[in-house]
Amino acid sequence: MENAANIMLSTDLSTMDWPRITGWLASSYWSPGISQHYVEQAARASTVVIGAFIDGVQVGYARVISDTVRFAYLADVYVDEMYRGKGISKKIITRLLSEPILAQVSRCFLLTGDAHGLYEQFGFQLYPSPERMMVRENPGGIDFSRIPA
Repeated sequence: MENAANIMLSTDLSTMDWPRITGWLASSYWSPGISQHYVEQAARASTVVIGAFIDGVQVGYARVISDTVRFAYLADVYVDEMYRGKGISKKIITRLLSEPILAQVSRCFLLTGDAHGLYEQFGFQLYPSPERMMVRENPGGIDFSRIPA
C-alpha cells in the first residue's frame, strides 16, 4: 500500500472531493450527519484547507480557522480508514502548521477524542488551565445535517 512519500497535498479548494470529504465527516463523532453544503461552507470560511491525494484520489483532509495572529483552530483532520498508519496525518499537520499565514500564530487549539498521541508529536498538550476555557452552545444554531432552503 502507499506511504506518505506518495502523497500529493493541495490547498486548492477546487481539487477537493467534496462528496468524499462529506462522507468522512458525516460519519465522524464530531460532525455526525453534516451535509455537503455545510462542509463546503466551513471550508470556504477557513484560513487554510488541505487535501491529501494518492493517484488523484483524495485520502485525507484538514482545515484551520485563524485570525493569523493570536490563535488558530485545527479542525476536521481525517484520513481515510484504508490509508491510516501510513504517516498521512503527520504530513497534513506538518504542512498546515508550516503554512506562511499560520507560521507566527501564538496558539493553535484543537479538540480530539482519540488522537492525543498524534498531536503531542507536534507540541500540542492538554490545556494547562481548563478552568479558563469556556464554551457557548447555541441550541438555535445550525442543524448541519440539513441543507438550508
